[in-house]
Amino acid sequence: MQYSLGIDAGGTYTDAILVRDADRSVVTSNKALTTYPDLIEGIQNAINGIDEEYLRKVKLVSLSTTLATNTVLEDTGYPVGLILAGDHNIEKDFPTNDIIFVSGGHDHMGEEMAPLDIEAVKNFVLRVKDNVSAFAVSGHFSIRNPEHELRVKEMITKLTGKPVVCGHELSQDIGAYERSVTAYLNAQLLPVGKHFINAIISEMKRRQMDARLIMLKCDGSVVGIRDALERPIETIFSGPAASLIGASYLSDIDTCAVIDVGGTSTDVSMLCENVPDLSEAGAIVGGWQTKVKAIHMETSAMGGDSHIWTKDKNIHIGPRRVEPLCLAAVKYKGFLEKLKRIVVPSRRLFDENIQPTKFFVRTNHEIVELTENEEMVLSVIGIDPVSFDDMSNRLKKPPSSFVLSSLIKKRLIQAIGFTPTDVLHVLGEYNEWNSEASKLGADVIAKLNNTGKYELSASLKKRFARNMSLELMSYILPGVDRSGIEKIVDGKFKAKFDVEIPVILLGGPVIAYKDEVRSFINADVIVPDHAEVGNAAGALFGKGIKRIEIMIKPVSVNDPDRDFFVFSPDGRLKFDTYVQALTFANDHGRSMAYSYMSECGIRESNVNVTVTEKHVSPEGWRHPPMESKITFVGVGII
Repeated sequence: MQYSLGIDAGGTYTDAILVRDADRSVVTSNKALTTYPDLIEGIQNAINGIDEEYLRKVKLVSLSTTLATNTVLEDTGYPVGLILAGDHNIEKDFPTNDIIFVSGGHDHMGEEMAPLDIEAVKNFVLRVKDNVSAFAVSGHFSIRNPEHELRVKEMITKLTGKPVVCGHELSQDIGAYERSVTAYLNAQLLPVGKHFINAIISEMKRRQMDARLIMLKCDGSVVGIRDALERPIETIFSGPAASLIGASYLSDIDTCAVIDVGGTSTDVSMLCENVPDLSEAGAIVGGWQTKVKAIHMETSAMGGDSHIWTKDKNIHIGPRRVEPLCLAAVKYKGFLEKLKRIVVPSRRLFDENIQPTKFFVRTNHEIVELTENEEMVLSVIGIDPVSFDDMSNRLKKPPSSFVLSSLIKKRLIQAIGFTPTDVLHVLGEYNEWNSEASKLGADVIAKLNNTGKYELSASLKKRFARNMSLELMSYILPGVDRSGIEKIVDGKFKAKFDVEIPVILLGGPVIAYKDEVRSFINADVIVPDHAEVGNAAGALFGKGIKRIEIMIKPVSVNDPDRDFFVFSPDGRLKFDTYVQALTFANDHGRSMAYSYMSECGIRESNVNVTVTEKHVSPEGWRHPPMESKITFVGVGII
């Protein structure tokens, strides 16, 4: 008997799921807290919950991870030198100061616009090589002719031996700026991805797992390890992609909307006939627009670990994430007693950081440059949770909320507070950790707002479900005024939204919100078995998908019956006749699709390649097409 193992290293939890290959049924699953900055410990803990006898029979391991996303968001990637060849007259920022613009590049037909200034490139490389870990190069219209990018890559490799990423290797779409940013971010991630993948491989060997390793991409497809090492940028947002694929697998539904409730956020996305809804513009990560094909997703900063706090008789949810009180009471000895002796600060000081139910602990994150005030506050925060009152007594003055925020951003302290997870513990709808801690926190906030802890918790639960419903309808109705959607969701009119496709809920205790969501919208709301590890299932059941575009154009419009250029991801080739060009395009496109699937470990018999052709010619044209675009989409079953 053989098995497959899916692993999702998410923002809060790392999930593992074991599936029997013979009937694709779930055998067992396990959850563990995600560990930062090194994800491997959380992955080890998740795998530890699965019997070793099963693990030795695993033949496929598939991963989805937040590693690439977090690296870009936190700006903790490795330094990269960026080389731009050709007309890059772009008045936009670039993500590095180690950058050079040189002459070169091509036009839309792949003809050289100007000779490549290889000497300027050489001088730049020699100047910055000791300060960077990799290089990225992007040439103007390299998607029509990558010759200059490849010359630069060859030279840098000989000079330094360091990795070089070319823009044309990552995208065939028009957009010089976005392609250069994509190349840069990918180069930044190369050492990070290599370290992570090697750690996973070592862990598999340690556990005597002789299995093939693949990773989920942000478009819902899978990628072989060689491509994952070369193109780590394509694994950004693989978590939300995993939720889509996992929801479809667990519910056995191929067209659905998915609401994935995580610790930090709630994500909404959609699947149509097993094909994820993709963003036309490409993924935006850390404020940078890329050319990476990713799922279309709407995100709200309201998750199970969002901080619930009060100010001026108003109760807020988020946007910051904290560790729930119920979990802290299990992790920290004596914390429950601290909750019983809460001292309420002056209400005029209340903000998101200064709350009676908020505590802080020190992390083991590497200390960066600190101000004098930051050093002072950090000195009174240890490995046991401390409150605002504790810190005030130790400092002989109240700590600044601004300083606390700065220490949180620098990841030097971790906040603990009341959360939606605590709300469910108060209501008895989730009992994973210490419910008494949740009730103590709810009681304090409730009294500050002249209500009871159960009334408060029921109201907050309804608000959370309302947010889920609102985000779903905003996603389904693009371009429709959000305030109007909000009024209908809130029941301000004698109308209610009817959702024509099933709505799948994924995440920890999402079953608690099923009826609440139905109270806001008319929908078939489904919580499948193993919904709590849906992303791990998605990591395992992504399909191999490869999309290739090849274009054919006559070399000259004045002689359109002979000499044709074929533009493919491998470069530009010239053929005497249109028939020769078309034959090559069809053979080459299919070959590239099958080769990619082979890299993913998918047999050719499990691959289906569909081909569509789009031809453009002026009216009355009696020659071969002025432009032919042939698109190959290969879909392989793991």
